[in-house]
Parts: sequence; C-alpha cells; structure tokens
Amino acid sequence: MKRYRISPVRIGLIVLIAAINIFPFLWMLSNSFNTEKGIFSTSVQLIPDLLFTSRMFENYISVITEFNFGRYTMNSVFVASMSSLGQLVVCSMAGFTFAKMKFRGKNLIFALVIFTLMVPNEVAIIPEYYLMMRLGWLDTYLPLIVPSFLIGAMGTFLLKEFFEQVPDELFDAGIIDGANSWVMYRSIYLPQGVATMATLFIIAFMNNWNDLLRPILYLSKDSLMTVTQALTQFQGQYEAKWNLLLAGSVLSILPLIAMFIFTQRYIIDNSMNAGIKG
Repeated sequence: MKRYRISPVRIGLIVLIAAINIFPFLWMLSNSFNTEKGIFSTSVQLIPDLLFTSRMFENYISVITEFNFGRYTMNSVFVASMSSLGQLVVCSMAGFTFAKMKFRGKNLIFALVIFTLMVPNEVAIIPEYYLMMRLGWLDTYLPLIVPSFLIGAMGTFLLKEFFEQVPDELFDAGIIDGANSWVMYRSIYLPQGVATMATLFIIAFMNNWNDLLRPILYLSKDSLMTVTQALTQFQGQYEAKWNLLLAGSVLSILPLIAMFIFTQRYIIDNSMNAGIKG
C-alpha cells in the first residue's frame, strides 16, 4: 500500500488554521474563570483570577442556581431534538422520492425546493409570525418545531444525493419481491443512510440549538426560554455581566461538543462514503 506523507508546510498550515479557530473558544473558557473586574483589567493576566481558588466555579454556580440555566438547557434540548427528528423524517422521505420515484414535474419541484435555500429567514419571518399568531401558537414550542419539519431543503438535497448512489438493482429487486415504495424506503434505503442521516441530525440540531430569532419572537414566558434566549438576560442596554455571559456561553456549547464526540464516527463514515458511487 502506498503511503502518503504530508509535508511540514502543510502540517504547519493545518496547525495554524486550527489554532485560529480554537482561540475564541479558549479565550471564552479562560475568561469564564475571571471576575468582571479581572476581565477588564488593564494589566496582562495569563491566569484568570478565580482559577485554582475556592471561588473557581463561582460564575458557573451563579449561572446555574441564580439564573435557572439547567431548565433553559433542557428546553433547548427538547426543541432542537424534536426539530431535528422531524427533519430526518421529512427529508428522508422527500430525498427518497426525488431520488427513486418517477412523476411529472419532479425536477421542477426539486428546483423550487432548492431555491428556498437562497431565501433568508428574515424575509419570511413576518408572514410566519402572522400565521403563528392566527394559529394561537405564541408562547408554545410549536413555532420553533413545526417550521423545521417543513424547511429541510438542505437535508432533502443531501439525502437525495445519497439515495441516488444506492444501486438501482436493490429497488428493482424490491419490486420483484412485491414490496411497495414504503417498504423499500423503510427496510432498504433507511438502513443504508444511517451515517448520512446522523450527519443531518447533527447539522439540524446545531442550527436549532443556536437559533435566537424565533425564540425571541415567539416565547415570552421565562419557563419556556431556550439557552440562546437566556444568554440575553446577562446583557442590558448599557452594561453586561461578561463573566456570567461567558460562563453561560461555555455551558451552552457543552451539549454540542458531547453530541459531536459521540456521533463523530457517523460523520467520518459519511465523509468516506461520499465519493463512493454504487
């Protein structure tokens, strides 16, 4: 087997890019162990003033106990999970339909679906808000979950491209065995697309987790607030509690890091199989 060697220049470039990308997170993590006075200190401090002291986790304890951050985290987990699962269902069925089914106007409908990717959310948010108000869904999670079921152009495209790589012989064999489209979708194509669907779930989960516009518009009850919405309570018109904001920001991304660690093998499998044509 031929071995490929990476030149030192490329290794250095990779390390540099990685350092640039990870620096903001390390800065945020470091300053989350600072007092507000320490953050704005004019002198250079390599070690945060709370680190390795009895008050080391003071900011985190304050965020969790005084600001009910645990409840907001669970709210975000519920909303992001339901939205992502909904996208998996709808996008997998749509991707299978566009990839393997034949019907009039298929290419035109698919082009219209892809066209929605170019429409910013801000353009549709006013009519969407009016629709949710007329449905009586304000101060519920429905406006955060239901649109994600229907706005899955990227996921539809991703799964369509994958299902097109599955050999047509499997589809023909299913027809010969008397299986209908639903059976073939459920028993043949879904098991083949586990890695791709896991990748889509992660992307959809992150997008819904980081969403701020819709929670601010639709949720006013404190008990329903999501993590991103809760972070705004550390900022006022003229001041901000930066030590608590940074600690809350660190807590808000821990679930994303944990989910990526447990699902990264699916992303790797999907990346490795992306260039394999059936």
